[in-house]
Amino acid sequence: MARSGLVYLLSGLFLVMGLTAAVLVLAGQQGPKFPIYEHWDTYGVHDGLPSEKCFSVRMQGERVWVGTDNGLACLENGRWRTYTTKDGLAHRACLWIAVSPETEDVWIGTMGGGLCRYSAGRFDTFNQFNSGLPNDVVFAVACQEEYVWTATPAGVGRYNTRTDQWSIWDQNNAPMHEPWCYHVSWSPDNRMIYVTAWGGGVLEYHVDTGEWKDYRDPDGEFEIDLFPNDGLVQMIATAASYDDGMMWASSYFGINSYDYRHWNTYYQDDSGLASDFVNMLEAHGPACYCATDKGMSVFDGTYWATYKALPSHRGETLVYRGARLLERRETPTGIAHSYVFNLDAEDNEVWVATARGVSHARVEKGR
Repeated sequence: MARSGLVYLLSGLFLVMGLTAAVLVLAGQQGPKFPIYEHWDTYGVHDGLPSEKCFSVRMQGERVWVGTDNGLACLENGRWRTYTTKDGLAHRACLWIAVSPETEDVWIGTMGGGLCRYSAGRFDTFNQFNSGLPNDVVFAVACQEEYVWTATPAGVGRYNTRTDQWSIWDQNNAPMHEPWCYHVSWSPDNRMIYVTAWGGGVLEYHVDTGEWKDYRDPDGEFEIDLFPNDGLVQMIATAASYDDGMMWASSYFGINSYDYRHWNTYYQDDSGLASDFVNMLEAHGPACYCATDKGMSVFDGTYWATYKALPSHRGETLVYRGARLLERRETPTGIAHSYVFNLDAEDNEVWVATARGVSHARVEKGR
């Protein structure tokens, strides 16, 4: 092929598919199993948020809920509405948001006010004094059928919304080193609950049998991982999430994947992970979305895409195959800040809660 013809072909591929996709097609590779986000919209106090320090974000159909250090916010029909303690919110700091798939009630874990339920325009509070909640600091919430699970510094609490009964698991009846629990999530088939605990790794609760199984770092070393790919990278796990046959776990020292046969360990130095300090992660289909202190990373087992904030609201996208950088792209918009507390991915869009606002990106289907 003549040089001019090759240039024409490359130009066409770049325009139609984007630079990353074009590079992968020419190399005969399938490409990432997740979308590459090009445009970001960011919201802050000037748009209607009560604060720009955003701890949590959750999509609910056409609504988006954001938990900040100064109240709760909801985006609907292009407008933000805020809720504070004056509206019945139990505490100003909203650490986690979950939506019940059964009732569409919104559940909010707070920094010291307990667990809040927003339903039919009103807030109800569950705390240590009026319910069986283990602790009034609620780090994470998960809604699974009629149950609402909470991760607290005093163990895991499960509330049955139909019977109004609570169950609690701590170091006395579950394999926890101590009851400080960071995160709780459930598998798409509702059969497994995943809990992460300080010094206790990942705990897996089997709904059908009521039994617990724990996953830990086999080498027992706190500061280093002596043998990668042998199990959890660290006993202090910050989150665990399961989808598409894979369990993912994060820590402040890297992340793991586990297909129930083999473990894989990934660090910032030998992969496309933005940072080893991972606040939480979320599995979505074949990909895992990671919220770190240096950006958001998405990984499908082969390809990585890492998003970081640049000055003047611009963004940086880094695409890797394994540890090899395929492309660095600077975009006109980016995530609000590289310190990412939380995120929520769904189909072809993602919301990211950062230290300076919340950001949203979407890729139209078929592109």
